[in-house]
Amino acid sequence: MTKLRDIMRTGFLFAVRTDATVAEAARTMSEKRVGIVAVLDDCRLVGVFSERDAVRRVIDKGRDPHATLVDEVMTGDPVVAAEDEDYQTALRRMDRANVRHLPVMRGLQVVAMVSLRDLLRVDLERTSEELRFLKTYLQTILPDVSDGGGI
Repeated sequence: MTKLRDIMRTGFLFAVRTDATVAEAARTMSEKRVGIVAVLDDCRLVGVFSERDAVRRVIDKGRDPHATLVDEVMTGDPVVAAEDEDYQTALRRMDRANVRHLPVMRGLQVVAMVSLRDLLRVDLERTSEELRFLKTYLQTILPDVSDGGGI
């Protein structure tokens, strides 16, 4: 089974400190072209800040992104997964929690962020591989209908 460590892109983790402003976090997300950043207190993951948080907790509430600190509006206690977890378990966890990103942990350290897209891509590849196998299998056990053998 494919593990998260096989999927995650090392170094594909962008973070801000708890005392960063929402504007700084948004700038980081824009520059790195990501929809979420990890929020760290020293090296410890304490939350995540996403585009969804910005819309619902800052813009919709009329808060000033230059004066609002990330730790005031982040999603605290985020749903996480261990790097040795299989991707299907992670997919189910994301579905139950209604999240699109999952911080990946190595012990107490956050080492990567995987997206729903990352996991669905792996699932699609696995499903396509299974279909190719089944097609090949069926072609070997079923008589060729074109030779009059029929089923």
